[in-house]
Amino acid sequence: MKNLKINTLILLLAVVSFVSCVQDDEFGIPNGDATELNIPATDIVTINSLRSAWEQELATNGNATLTFNEDFAGKFLEGYVISTDETGNFFEEVILQDKASNPTTGVKLVIDSNPLFGRYDFGRRVYVALNGLSVGIENGVLTLGIESAGSIEPIAESQMDTFIKRDAMVAEIVPLPLNFSDFSEDKTNLFVRLTDVQFVRSQALGSNPLTYAGEASDEFDGERILESCATGATTIFSTSTFASFKSQELATGRGTIDAILTRDFFDDYFIVTVNGLSDVNLDDTNRCDPDTFSCDGPSGGGNVFWSENFEQFNAIEDYVNAGWTNVNVNGGGTLWVIGNFDGTNYAQISGFNSGESTIETWLVTPSIDMDATTEEELFMDIQTNFDNGTILSVVFSTNFTGDVTTATWQELDVDIPSGPAGGFGSFQSVGPVNISCLEGTVNIAFLYEGSDPNATTRYHIDNIEITGN
Repeated sequence: MKNLKINTLILLLAVVSFVSCVQDDEFGIPNGDATELNIPATDIVTINSLRSAWEQELATNGNATLTFNEDFAGKFLEGYVISTDETGNFFEEVILQDKASNPTTGVKLVIDSNPLFGRYDFGRRVYVALNGLSVGIENGVLTLGIESAGSIEPIAESQMDTFIKRDAMVAEIVPLPLNFSDFSEDKTNLFVRLTDVQFVRSQALGSNPLTYAGEASDEFDGERILESCATGATTIFSTSTFASFKSQELATGRGTIDAILTRDFFDDYFIVTVNGLSDVNLDDTNRCDPDTFSCDGPSGGGNVFWSENFEQFNAIEDYVNAGWTNVNVNGGGTLWVIGNFDGTNYAQISGFNSGESTIETWLVTPSIDMDATTEEELFMDIQTNFDNGTILSVVFSTNFTGDVTTATWQELDVDIPSGPAGGFGSFQSVGPVNISCLEGTVNIAFLYEGSDPNATTRYHIDNIEITGN
């Protein structure tokens, strides 16, 4: 055990061993207001070293937490504050990263006190005494605090000044540019910049745009979907229901967001969260939404002349035999199926656990004659579940002959509803969609474009109807 303690100490201090010697004057840490702290470089532990020591403890001994004992007396973790609880979007935690610019890793410091922003302000350099603290993974991210029954608990308010020392330096924090595809565990707890992004139109636009976290369905956090204009990839933007800006409507433009990369409460997926709306700079009104087809003529025909509620058969193969098309053009196994809940059938799809990096699956209706009616409208019910991005679209073709790759398709202006990220949503009515200008023989398709594990939203579709006069 003694050798283990010594080895851990050696590992933590190795990264600073190259620093030149300092004067051996007696060194003390004040407990009061921020002071210029001249801590010897040999007594400073980096966050990278902290992470490496924990990883070694887990790999060598199988322990989920690593506690620093008296061997670490006089050793301090150095970090820069990148979070603030001033708006209520963070609670009893301070996020630290290792450098003010070009950071490589970060840690969440949990403290049983609120608010903290007056003492640990954004950009403040702090030093955390390690003796008596423990590090581990909580809610998916590296966390520093007090070990209790295998978990990392907050430092008591009465011990804040004992463990945490405020340096006089307040640095300018430079956001780290990061693409959605570059999200990784070692980049959590970093202040990042997301460039050329926007909230998905189904949440930010329309007659009932969503707020950041003020909807009746928002419990603890509101989770909204950000999409990249460059790649179409999506991620979850999370806001606490205690945030002062929770009831403001989502920004409608595109631009940049400076946020902290972290994980959701259950450690299922990456999320980003902001200190406040000043970090949301979506001012460009030129959104990157796809061009959609729309009809401007009169609609509102009230007679249903084509419908499908998926109650006739219980297997998708029977619908294919009846004229539907169900195809994954990349040859993968993710296909539409017939789902059932509480005695009700519906078309269902999800790319979750498929192992397919590119999913393009089509469910195409049989041919529909649009010449015998006027003022047509399209309706359907859609249930969105385990939502990690809008990856469903409704398209149509007038020259489909059985091969989706050779037909010409246009996207209809259909607002695909959003759903909860961590569970099942409820069926929502979609429509009316004006399709009165479509003529001749038409096929409507439900196009699912996903990628496991980052774009696997599960959809249920039911009660498709086309009305006209």
